[in-house]
Amino acid sequence: MSDFLVALGLVFVIEGLVFAASPSAAKRAMMQVLEAPEGPLRMIGIGSALVGLVIVWLVRG
Repeated sequence: MSDFLVALGLVFVIEGLVFAASPSAAKRAMMQVLEAPEGPLRMIGIGSALVGLVIVWLVRG
C-alpha cells in the first residue's frame, strides 16, 4: 500500500510541476484533449496503461 501512495504522490508532484512551469501550455493541452475524438484518446490511454504496467513489471520483477 505504501508503494501505491508513493506513486500517487509522484503523480501529484509531476502534475503540479507541469501546471507551475507553464499553466498556459497546460490549459492549451486540456483544450486540445477536449476537442480530440474519443478513439485516439482511448488508444493513448490503453497504451499508457500498458507502458506503466511494463515498467512496474520490470521494476518489481
